[in-house]
Amino acid sequence: MTSASNEPGARGGSTRFYLQGERCAVIHSDAPASLACQRRIWWLAEKLVAGGRFLDVVPGMNNLGVVFDPQRESADTVLADLRRLWRGASAKTPARREVHIPVEYGGEAGPDLAEAARLVGMKPARLVKAHSSAEYTVFFLGFQPGFAYMGGLPPELEMPRRTEPRLAVPAGSVGIGGEQTGIYPAQSPGGWQLIGRTSLSLFDPGREQPSLLLPGDTVRFVAERVHA
Repeated sequence: MTSASNEPGARGGSTRFYLQGERCAVIHSDAPASLACQRRIWWLAEKLVAGGRFLDVVPGMNNLGVVFDPQRESADTVLADLRRLWRGASAKTPARREVHIPVEYGGEAGPDLAEAARLVGMKPARLVKAHSSAEYTVFFLGFQPGFAYMGGLPPELEMPRRTEPRLAVPAGSVGIGGEQTGIYPAQSPGGWQLIGRTSLSLFDPGREQPSLLLPGDTVRFVAERVHA
């Protein structure tokens, strides 16, 4: 029987290696999300993809999953190899692009701005200034095509998600949920606090590069209009 194992990780956390079902092995760092950890994940993902050993390699935030063929190799072997590779993982720094996202904050574009400000004990204008002054890094894409999970939200802006998620969040909505900020590429259900909206298209399958944002990109929000 294969069991999960833990190893000391960065910033006082630990790194776990375990199975998710019979065909997927996972590396998961319990340390707070950090660019240093994410760079190791990018490096390892690139190495595993180049090796051609696994059916799929899926990097996430603080985690990486690999899908393997259990008819060809054992789960114990896969987990042991992942532990060895993680110990020797280097930091990968992708080609840096800086993307500016114009945002209309508050009003109909950001219906939760006042509540979000109340949750963190700020005036709405101060929240907008803090949110738009920070530099963010895209850690990975997930949830829906083009949805970027970003690190770099100022700690003072961390806030709970809505108690009642919306059934339809408009495309381009900029929100905050927990330690994350992000942009909804398409209309979908969502529970983040909506503070603004951008007119940019985050995902267009007709473009040569469908996703506007890619892992490793630096993102800055630009306050074009503020209703506060």
